[in-house]
Amino acid sequence: MEDGTQEGMADAILDTMPDEDALFDLAELFKIFGDSTRIRILFVLLEQELPVNGITAALGMTQSAVSHQLRILKTNGLVKYRREGKSLIYSLADSHVTSILNQGLEHIGE
Repeated sequence: MEDGTQEGMADAILDTMPDEDALFDLAELFKIFGDSTRIRILFVLLEQELPVNGITAALGMTQSAVSHQLRILKTNGLVKYRREGKSLIYSLADSHVTSILNQGLEHIGE
């Protein structure tokens, strides 16, 4: 292949690539999935919405540890909560989170 054609291909690839801000945000999102405790919390919430004490019971973790991880997950748009009396009930933010988890499992199962 001659250089002109390679340059044209490279330009075409770069034209379809997301901008630097989007790539940075995507890398940050994947960092959130890089912690097994957060993944465990997401899988618990994949099954059902729960208050913090329900998550702590399911995972055998302290409330402080779960609350810390939930704060990170919420800040990054992966979980949401609603108030029920004095309790906050956590759930996955949307179907994209479910898709990411399922696709990740499918990928490692291949």
